[in-house]
Amino acid sequence: MSRASLKTAPTADRTVEHLNRLDERLRWLSTWTIHNANHLRNSRDGLKVGGHQASCASMTTILATLYFHALRPQDRVAVKPHASPVFHAIQYLLGRQSRDQLERFRAYGGAQSYPSRTKDHDDVDFSTGSVGLGVAVTAFASLTQDYLKAHGWLDPAREGRMVATLGDAELDEGNIYECLIEAYKHDIKNAWWIVDYNRQSLDATTADRMFDRFDDIFATFGWRVLNLKHGKAQLAAFARPGGEHLRTWIDACPNADYAALTYQGDWRERLMRDIGERPHVKALLDSYDEPGLAALMTGLGGHCVETLLEAYAQASADDTPTLFIAYTIKGFGLPLAGHKDNHAGLMTPNQVEALRQALGVPEGEEWEPYAGVPTQEADALRAFVEASPFAQPADRRPVAPVVPIPTRSEFPSPDGKEQSTQAAFGRILLDLSKLDHPIAGRLVTTSPDVTVSTNLGGFVNHRGLFRRRETRDVFRDAKIPSTQKWIGGRAGQHIELGIAENNLFLNLAALGLAGAIWGERLLPIGTVYDPFIARGLDALNYACYQDARFMLVATPSGLTLGPEGGAHQSIHSPVIGIGQPKLTYFEPAFVDELAEVMRWSFEHMQADDGGSVYLRLTTRSFPQVERQDDAWRDEALKGAYWLRKPGADAEAAIVFCGAVAPEVLEAADQLAEDFGGIGVLNVVSPGLLHRDWMGSQRARWGGEAPRRSHAAKLLAELAPGAGLVTVIDGSPGALSWLGGVLGQRVSPLGLDEFGQVGDLTDLYRRYRLDAQAIVEACAGLFLHDA
Repeated sequence: MSRASLKTAPTADRTVEHLNRLDERLRWLSTWTIHNANHLRNSRDGLKVGGHQASCASMTTILATLYFHALRPQDRVAVKPHASPVFHAIQYLLGRQSRDQLERFRAYGGAQSYPSRTKDHDDVDFSTGSVGLGVAVTAFASLTQDYLKAHGWLDPAREGRMVATLGDAELDEGNIYECLIEAYKHDIKNAWWIVDYNRQSLDATTADRMFDRFDDIFATFGWRVLNLKHGKAQLAAFARPGGEHLRTWIDACPNADYAALTYQGDWRERLMRDIGERPHVKALLDSYDEPGLAALMTGLGGHCVETLLEAYAQASADDTPTLFIAYTIKGFGLPLAGHKDNHAGLMTPNQVEALRQALGVPEGEEWEPYAGVPTQEADALRAFVEASPFAQPADRRPVAPVVPIPTRSEFPSPDGKEQSTQAAFGRILLDLSKLDHPIAGRLVTTSPDVTVSTNLGGFVNHRGLFRRRETRDVFRDAKIPSTQKWIGGRAGQHIELGIAENNLFLNLAALGLAGAIWGERLLPIGTVYDPFIARGLDALNYACYQDARFMLVATPSGLTLGPEGGAHQSIHSPVIGIGQPKLTYFEPAFVDELAEVMRWSFEHMQADDGGSVYLRLTTRSFPQVERQDDAWRDEALKGAYWLRKPGADAEAAIVFCGAVAPEVLEAADQLAEDFGGIGVLNVVSPGLLHRDWMGSQRARWGGEAPRRSHAAKLLAELAPGAGLVTVIDGSPGALSWLGGVLGQRVSPLGLDEFGQVGDLTDLYRRYRLDAQAIVEACAGLFLHDA
């Protein structure tokens, strides 16, 4: 056998030895990284840095066995947020993370508090941090992988498992169970969720009655559940005389008691008090000294390398989604172990010094990867890491080819004297799906049970539902008339979801990362009722944070679904659109604007410096404007253009967005009779306009060459002292900020209270969005009452 093959095929015993040593190294490096950030690095603001030493210590064995044995380069992992220092230590041992990054953990430019695809320098697959979301996204990543495979786009070399490591407190997050339902419907495969079941959270100890419930819940949804409660040393003890009594005691011990005993170390006294009179128990306990008994009682399955390796091997036999419940001790191997306050607790300098000495780490060599390990063993350990499957060369950040976008002349733009942007969106998608063009196959739509009411029906009729197995349209087969002719199969391009907006945004996140993870770009489009963006806002923010690329189409917006009442009328979503990083918000009034925006969006979704897009559309139909030329197009894609140019002496302009166009134009016509030259500014994208204005401010503050924002150029065409009336079927703050660009007076109109049922005539009158309100607001500006 060659020397190289010896390196790649260590004996089972040596593998366990190496992984135990690596477990120790990760515990030290993560502890030291946090200690350095809190006690050694200069603190200029006096704030605690933090870092969760106890949460890291409970995960080191799980992550060591994963990364240095079970994982392959094609596998993707969402790491438990509070175990970030352990992940960075793993990358450090792999040579993919720098010491400088570790030394600057939680400092500007350094390793992030929680793993981040976009901000960390090492190889993060999925951002985590908002607990639960990093777990759930792996289920949708599995669905995305299935989608690519079904369409013939998945390189077999890139097909892997979607793995999440999570703290047990994350199992309280509702989005996990919403995700489980959807995962079961779509029969996902190749998903591993590994629970660090340390039974301690920030405020409490996990309820004892949950011991058996997680097994039931996941098994019901078709998951294999592997309970890793006892390590090999405990199982060996249970096999000895008296061991069955010890096992019964451990299994029945309340979580809080077990944690307190771990911290106090009074195992013998408590065990003798509770079960010492049982046959052979005293002799069993007497066979262990105090350190040995403590090691036995804390030697749970999640800290046993052999137990974990056996579980991974069992789960690797097929593609069944698997939940590993790995029992652990929070703070394992540290003086914080088991303490009620250990979640945010930090070891003292003296405690860290004692740990350094116990691990044999020489003073001054704390950052060395294998400090304290004898030279020969360190060489073997380094070779083991280098030979681990995950360490092998692989293109884990592929560059996906760009999907060509139809030119402006090719891109569909529905005709019609009177249209709504919502209906036009559906027609554009249908027309795109019929094109003999690469874009048609790369579109994938998804919706939380509002496919029909958000006008995706035509697209689904033409392109079909995505299903792992072929499904018939039972209603069509029964000759029951229906406008929906939905057939499901592997070639389908619509992923239908249940009514859970978190799932929508997590699905968009996974689909929107297809290019970055598998090298095959998709153009995902998700539709939702505009007010219900807020129901999944954390997941939307999460999707944007990791730079997933997608188009969010939200409709109906504002008051325009009047008969449905206030719960279905959106108010603050425009402000969300403006404020959300990596998301560009548009609210086109006219259909030709919508077509132009969608074409731009598909390019923006693929650009290196691009992002995702949010379209706020409406069910309201109204007359379309007649264009004299195409001069408006480029300015619209900068955020706004003059629908009616202001006169040289105009004392006011009406600035509007979206559905209120008819009222604005009616008011402008009325005012023109007495006040000629009033301008009408159509804001197609409040988000682009605001971002550009802020960018011009930052350029000035940063010492760059000054530039004038698009908003400033447009508003400069008004006479000095002119005021603005801003009108939007949403929060007035979405447009009223324009008064600050050149210091103009503003009279803002919009929604700042909950709506109610009614038709638009009544509602626009009640909430001051009708033409009369706009005229009165302009009059107030003329009289300087604004």
